[in-house]
Amino acid sequence: MHEHYRSIQTSHLALELQSISLRELLYIPKSPCDVYCFLKEEKRFEVIIHQYTVIDNSLMKSLNKEGYSEFFILRKNHHLIIEDIQNQLTQITRSLSVGNALDNAKHQMSLLTIHMGYLYNTPNNDEIFSLQYQCAKNLAYFLIKNINYHETLYKEFLKQRFHYIYAQPLIASLFTLGLLKYSKKYNDQEIEALFITSYFKDIGMCTIPEAKYDSDDLSTNDKRIMSKHAEISVQMLKNRLPLAPNHFMIIENHHSFSLLQSNFDITPRSKKDIGTISGFETVIVSAMDIIAASIHGRPFREPIKVFDALSLIKNLIVDRYPQEFKLMVGYFKKFFFDR
Repeated sequence: MHEHYRSIQTSHLALELQSISLRELLYIPKSPCDVYCFLKEEKRFEVIIHQYTVIDNSLMKSLNKEGYSEFFILRKNHHLIIEDIQNQLTQITRSLSVGNALDNAKHQMSLLTIHMGYLYNTPNNDEIFSLQYQCAKNLAYFLIKNINYHETLYKEFLKQRFHYIYAQPLIASLFTLGLLKYSKKYNDQEIEALFITSYFKDIGMCTIPEAKYDSDDLSTNDKRIMSKHAEISVQMLKNRLPLAPNHFMIIENHHSFSLLQSNFDITPRSKKDIGTISGFETVIVSAMDIIAASIHGRPFREPIKVFDALSLIKNLIVDRYPQEFKLMVGYFKKFFFDR
């Protein structure tokens, strides 16, 4: 009877819980609510971090030593975790250049990516969207003024191993900003606008569950929705992002040549199969997105080297944009691979 009652309790509690990531815990000073783990041998949930417990490295090492890797909270309390992450993100964004600017930027980029997950889960939440935009804008300004930090920030960001649908927008945008600055053809205001354009261009991907992006066995309907994510992004962003019409055109057209073809094959296709792209800014945003995707692995494929990715880009654009392609090669060689 006791076992039966406990089983009912566990099942009922499971319906009220939702998972949270280890990263969310690492970036809050103390737990705003009880945190649970599932004890497999006892087949029950147990509170392992009580409300208001200070979360520090010692605690996390202890939990890791005990083998705890999956964490849960009551669904009704998730807003408390989000608010804590938002407070941390706001504070670090306001003080990026105070103290150790490089460490601050690393911290902000991680928090911004965690927060991107909240935005993808609730894309119509204007409060979350507004904070994401303001913090991304501040980061763009910081990156424009600190070009020499880019390589270190990129390498440190990779160590965080965020899921690629949340990490790629930032990586591709970092490349976009760096390339535009390297070109010396754009002023800082133009570069910032194109960084924001690149950063938010894939928000339409939120219409597909995250688990789908780990599968190479996608339905025809899944692929159709994915292929339309650029159009969906524009619909979600219009009247919310203060961008010019040409920036929304970049978002709408940034997938004119797609890696979501042929079962995610990244082998260059014949030119007749390549969609038409026009405008150097669209080419830049598209190319940096493809390079960011190509050089980082996915559950369904291995990464390729950056110069192999550039060869793919060459196949796509060199006939129409030979000088621009040379610019891309020069940028990656100078800022990421000469040191």
